[in-house]
Amino acid sequence: MPLFTFKDKQIAAVNSTQFGTEGIQERTDLQVALRDNIGVISPDTMVLSEEFSGWTEGARRIDLLGIDKQANLVVIELKRDETYQMSST
Repeated sequence: MPLFTFKDKQIAAVNSTQFGTEGIQERTDLQVALRDNIGVISPDTMVLSEEFSGWTEGARRIDLLGIDKQANLVVIELKRDETYQMSST
């Protein structure tokens, strides 16, 4: 999906890049940034746990576990495609 910026009445395409090219790590950069500013993807959510693994069975982990204002659990899992591409401004 193409992304664009709009500034001073000008629209411009955002160039495609890769996590590695930008020096961005999934867990130590992206996950931390979302944890500290969860409102950008899930407004009115409070993060309860990062890398939650409090299960009685299995070794699965939830990247970020939150709760919204209606007391619904919010599960955030970070996924990438095979090319590890992202958009950069």
